[in-house]
Amino acid sequence: MDFRDLGTIDIIYLVISAVLICLVLLGIFLMSKIKHARLGNGLSACAMLIGIILVLFYNKVFDSNYKETYEIILSIAVIFFGIISGSIIGLLLNKKVQMIQMPQLVALLNGLGGAASALVGIVSLCFQIPQSLLIRSWTGYYYTFPVIFSIATSALAIAVGMITLSGSLVAAGKLHRILPQKAIVLKNHQLLTVLTLSLSILSVVLSALLFSLKVLSFNQLWILAICNVIFSTLFGLVFSIRVGGADMPITISLLNSFSGVAGAIAGLALHDILLVAIGGIVGASGLILTQIMCKAINRSLMDILLGKAKKTSNVQTNETTTKEQENLEKQDTTSQPKADPFDALRSAKDVIIVPGYGMAIAQAQHLVKKLADNLVKRGARVRYAIHPVAGRMPGHMNVLLCEADVDYEDLFEMSDIDNDFKTVDCTIVVGANDVLNPAANTAVGTPIYGMPVLSVSDCKEIYIFNYDTNPGYAGVDNPLYKRENGVHLFLGNAKDTLKEAIDALENDAPSQKQEKQEKQENPALSSDSFDELKNAKDVIIVPGYGMAIAQAQHLVKKLADNLVKRGAKVRYAIHPVAGRMPGHMNVLLCEADVDYEDLFEMSDIDNDFKTADCTIVVGANDVLNPAANTAVGTPIYGMPVLSVSDCKEIYIFNYDTNPGYAGVDNPLYKRENGVHLFLGNAKDTLNEAIDALTK
Repeated sequence: MDFRDLGTIDIIYLVISAVLICLVLLGIFLMSKIKHARLGNGLSACAMLIGIILVLFYNKVFDSNYKETYEIILSIAVIFFGIISGSIIGLLLNKKVQMIQMPQLVALLNGLGGAASALVGIVSLCFQIPQSLLIRSWTGYYYTFPVIFSIATSALAIAVGMITLSGSLVAAGKLHRILPQKAIVLKNHQLLTVLTLSLSILSVVLSALLFSLKVLSFNQLWILAICNVIFSTLFGLVFSIRVGGADMPITISLLNSFSGVAGAIAGLALHDILLVAIGGIVGASGLILTQIMCKAINRSLMDILLGKAKKTSNVQTNETTTKEQENLEKQDTTSQPKADPFDALRSAKDVIIVPGYGMAIAQAQHLVKKLADNLVKRGARVRYAIHPVAGRMPGHMNVLLCEADVDYEDLFEMSDIDNDFKTVDCTIVVGANDVLNPAANTAVGTPIYGMPVLSVSDCKEIYIFNYDTNPGYAGVDNPLYKRENGVHLFLGNAKDTLKEAIDALENDAPSQKQEKQEKQENPALSSDSFDELKNAKDVIIVPGYGMAIAQAQHLVKKLADNLVKRGAKVRYAIHPVAGRMPGHMNVLLCEADVDYEDLFEMSDIDNDFKTADCTIVVGANDVLNPAANTAVGTPIYGMPVLSVSDCKEIYIFNYDTNPGYAGVDNPLYKRENGVHLFLGNAKDTLNEAIDALTK
């Protein structure tokens, strides 16, 4: 571009655009620092507002000499309607949307950004290719390269914008639980993905190619534009539904990048340097963030988008997890458990708090702040360790804690605080699991292996306020929950357990929750507990993920062999989704030399529960929960479950009676007749059952 050909207005526009671009870059830089994040956000927002005003004046929207009067009125009406209505919607969202809902709102806003770019592309492609780019000759219009370039970039803006919109709507739906959070894999999913993407690319290429060959006119380009919208929308839906809820933070970051890329491409179509630059900045920053988050969970972006998980080696995983458990149990074995678990916390002078998504779900950030204030009054230094992927979007924990008036300077990134866990007096965990699971360093072959985690296990005294001890999204047991010394578990809703902890600290008395837990005892097993099982001639065993966690498949086989010796017929009922992958239970049981012929699919054995003498459940919950037939509105409602409740005598070897992943209570646990509960580690309870049977 030769500046000698530019008018004064063009030069002013370029100079102001350059300044605004620098302000946006400065704002993003400031947002990377917690202390200055608000300033950076405000600076970038102001730069965007000035940019809108600049574009309106540069394009002579308000110039009466440039347009007819009715065109001026229409343009001004449309523009101001958009600005006013958008501002009102934004203010309403600011008032109505809670911080816990911020991830889905961000996903929705990403989608709207993509939709705006797609709309610009449609208008540019079908109606407003600059006429100055056309050269008129006696044979008609001569289509120069700039014209073809504008058409190609307009079509590409439509494609990327619609992918962003549809993908973001799915992401928002999953995060808001309108759609299932689990990964959804359609029949021939890979083929559908490749096909829709190929058709989207083809529609973009054909738009420019057919126009340049004069096969299509300006007025006919809308045909390809509609095809482009349809194919791109379908591709966005197909690729996003395959991503599970646990990987949604990365998907949101990627879609944020897409929205910026779509904006930059739309800027190319309009030959607007400001839009190109700002879109490029947003796209690049979103992509960098996506790479950071992929590294933080040790997953490749392609595996996430394809819904892939690392294959797990059961034997190796068990060995490494056991080794980790032994190492943890060796720590501080000479010390005796304290009568009051809060003694160490009362005297602590250096405390780290680790927040997680469970804190967000319970909306417990204000109680966390209250607990921290209590400790500060006692003379303790309190800091917060923020893992990069804690929560449902980047910075989720920071936002929630700042909402509770936690000082910016008390929030520390993982790299700045991780080495301090070994020296602090206490660590408080609130709703976090995978981000501090020490199995990430040892459980080779699991999805969590190699993921950088907070070194909470190095701390001497750890207070865990989690809903339960179930594995996190990675599906890997956390050995911290079983460490006997220095770990204090307070299970349940964080709002309840944190209140009790605060009361206990203020009153210098043990919490009621802890007293209740200490009084609980597992039922004693006796030979009399198994009278019905001893005489049973038809037995069905239902294995679940708890059996896999406890690695109890060999004991299940041993129990089955004992029953066969007594003359019983023993079969195994395998639910399609028992375990963490299809066929998980089959593999584990066959590893224990269970005969293939004894393994039955749900459809082949479900009617036999009503006639069987006994059913043995080992580590299964949701897959046999009868509430699936009655609990309308719950995640489990309508799910096909094994009809275990039809059996007269049911022996349940589960770790506890907490709800499964669906979060729905199992009424079988409260049935008074014919249900025998044996709670605890399946290895222990099954061993005791086998001993009782052999007496």
